Amino acid sequence: MAGKAASGQAFNLALVVQDGRLAWQALILLASLRAHAPDLLARTWLMEPLPGWRWPDRDPRLPPGPLRDALQGFGARFVGFESRFFGAAYPYGNKIEGLAALPEAEPFLFLDTDTLITGPLDQVAFDFARPSASVRVEGTWPEPQPYLGYAAIWKALYDRFGLEIETTLDRSQPDEHWRRYLYFNAGWFFGACPRRFGKRFADYAVAIRNDPGDALAAQVLDPWLDQVALPLVVASFGGGRPGPALAGLDGDVTCHWRNLPLLYARESDRVVAVLETVTAPKEVKQLLKEWEPAKKLIYQDKGREKVRPLFDRADLPVREQVIRNEIKRAGWWLI
Repeated sequence: MAGKAASGQAFNLALVVQDGRLAWQALILLASLRAHAPDLLARTWLMEPLPGWRWPDRDPRLPPGPLRDALQGFGARFVGFESRFFGAAYPYGNKIEGLAALPEAEPFLFLDTDTLITGPLDQVAFDFARPSASVRVEGTWPEPQPYLGYAAIWKALYDRFGLEIETTLDRSQPDEHWRRYLYFNAGWFFGACPRRFGKRFADYAVAIRNDPGDALAAQVLDPWLDQVALPLVVASFGGGRPGPALAGLDGDVTCHWRNLPLLYARESDRVVAVLETVTAPKEVKQLLKEWEPAKKLIYQDKGREKVRPLFDRADLPVREQVIRNEIKRAGWWLI
């Protein structure tokens, strides 16, 4: 059965899962979903890239075994998809191409697997007719040039795809401030139809990658390509920044932790407590102990003892890279 938003509208939950780190993270996400949104009778889809020419050196699927069984034990369903455009060369493209495998014309919520459910996701009032995405993001793209600033770069992209930029601007921010322009983290996003959304996402991303154009000539697109295309896709479907009804996302309801050292470094005491509570049951612990970051940081208490004391959560560095570098210097960058 599909989950229901607070409005009563049914929707599907989508994650990308493949062999390796994403599968372990998905186990944590699903354990937290069961603990904190028990009334969300979600049809959870684990979008899994199939082997093919875009994965020349390996089979990306999670092999049969206890971990795959555990994910399915949480009620999740694996669904395979073909990597036509991205694959191993750009794994972030999985979240774009995987949408084609979801049920057509059924609203969806995509979550990165490095997400912890910390509150009642079933009570979030999604308006699937107005797509949106995470604004827990730094100004990582574009890199303004002396001859071309934020406004010109973003306007060139909107013009290219026949979109109106004026309605997307946050006019509370000054000209040439990166937050004035629609820019998302792709850790969560939602829409009315995954196939339509995914096709447009792929069309825009592939077009930008294959022919960046003059405005993007000096810009780096890897790994930012998905975050470059996503605002354009959201705007094309009449969406925009998340409103007050979505405040629980990246708030009291979800936490996009990115990796375990960062979680212990900067997230609240409550988030750490949720992580350690949902990973404590024997059936979860037995599996997660095989993943080195979880084994050391969660079960050997190194996250609390070694990483957490490195930072004052009330006075964190502004840039995430500074936090990462400090953890690396301390020898606890386990990912």
